Amino acid sequence: MIVERASYNWAYAEDIPGSRCGPEDGPWPRSYQVLNEDELWRELRILAKPQSMSLPSTTKERWKADALNFQPSPSTKTQDRYVVTQLDIHGRLWTFTGVFDGHLGDVTVEHVAHHLPIIVREFLQKALENGAAYTPQSISDLFVHAIEAFDDAIAHDVLDLFGGSVDQLDNYTDAQIRETINDQHKGGANWRKTRLCMYGTTALVALVDPDHHNLWLANLGDCQAFFVSQDPTAQDWKVETLTTSHNGDNDAEVERVRKAHPGEPECVIERRVLGALAPTRCLGDIPFKQPPSFTRRILYNLFPGFHNTSPWEEFLVRNRTPPYITASPEVVHRRLDRNTSDTSQRYLILASDGFTDLCSGEGQKRVVESWARGMAAHDPSEGITDAEPGSRSDNMALRLLRRALGGEDRFGVSRVLTLDMDVAWIDDTSIVVQLL
Repeated sequence: MIVERASYNWAYAEDIPGSRCGPEDGPWPRSYQVLNEDELWRELRILAKPQSMSLPSTTKERWKADALNFQPSPSTKTQDRYVVTQLDIHGRLWTFTGVFDGHLGDVTVEHVAHHLPIIVREFLQKALENGAAYTPQSISDLFVHAIEAFDDAIAHDVLDLFGGSVDQLDNYTDAQIRETINDQHKGGANWRKTRLCMYGTTALVALVDPDHHNLWLANLGDCQAFFVSQDPTAQDWKVETLTTSHNGDNDAEVERVRKAHPGEPECVIERRVLGALAPTRCLGDIPFKQPPSFTRRILYNLFPGFHNTSPWEEFLVRNRTPPYITASPEVVHRRLDRNTSDTSQRYLILASDGFTDLCSGEGQKRVVESWARGMAAHDPSEGITDAEPGSRSDNMALRLLRRALGGEDRFGVSRVLTLDMDVAWIDDTSIVVQLL
């Protein structure tokens, strides 16, 4: 970690971008360590663990993606995940990237980040057998079906242990259910399946075809995607938001949930689903998708499980006509064709809502525009094999994080990195930056 620091200073909660703290988390002010430039970049690399990945393709261009997962609190385990991989579909490489923001725990988000690319690959392999052609709409539909099937399996893999439906649970005693799902002494396969139902995650995933002609985005929750391109006439950067947030702050999403549950005024309370969950579209979160008996008969019998069931009962009593949370993603397609004379850089940014919080002062578009102007000073496709990944010049995601934390404001960035506090003072932040 840091061996020498220049000095100490003091900060209040409102001095931290995206602060999760308030006066009740005092005493304020709290100390932080002021870092010099080399120390700042070193600490950023340690905390964000940036990665750079080269992405082979059938085109002549050299593609790459940079990614990170950032949480400065040493006592807090991040519940964000990201993935950057390529799917071999009958000898051709499709690029799959994504960010995931888990909640309540990291079990389900870890499962999703690992297994969702596998499921999408299986769907693509089947759809494109024997050189079958595809259209933008067919891949959009495939994306939806793959994600919905993946989520559906989370609950039904458990229900299959008990006759395949919630109605069949009446045929089992609590003791029988406990014996079935708490099989750690036999390897824990049923226990692991059941644990996945207790937690949830948002998901924002991108798919690029082998010829780099098409981009698809599938979104569940409140992560954000930005398409960043250079205007050849104005010599400036254009930042387009490609996603909408699926949470209680989106009036359209609140209305969608209310229409699906007429006569249930408590389906959304204070902009939270059943008064408990902010996202309206997620993977997992089975207590919001199955009848209450699933939670009470199965999840309450899992060991170790719920130490206190009262918070769950507060929303389960409102659960009358599930599901209240959907796993049906919103899919956006974009053509990536360009003129042969157009050599300007284009970026796709995927970011969890922690990035949104960090940019709350300036706004995300202004932060991204400023970052893009800085990136224009060098070729981001270089440095893929740099001996020190995440150095101040080679990682696109790390440079974007630095800009969101305060950019050239060394004191501001130091506050976020080194605040003396026992609990997390900002949300987890995952970022993937991909050349297009």
